[in-house]
Amino acid sequence: MTRLANFSGQDIIRILQKHFGFFFVSQKGSHIKIRCSSPGRIATTIVPDHSELAPGTVRGILDQAQVAVDDFLRATGRL
Repeated sequence: MTRLANFSGQDIIRILQKHFGFFFVSQKGSHIKIRCSSPGRIATTIVPDHSELAPGTVRGILDQAQVAVDDFLRATGRL
């Protein structure tokens, strides 16, 4: 599970936008809502804008985003 360590909220948002088609929806405080609406898939997730997120938080964000952990790590170049 340590493979998901050392990601900031901005890192996750940037990767999801660049590689998985997510876009900014809104922000309330330090929580940013992003969404992907491609044919056959609509996914919305909330990403805390913190400097470092716990691995369990990253995993939860990816589950909500319907993105596999391996696909995410492959997009970051860490796999």
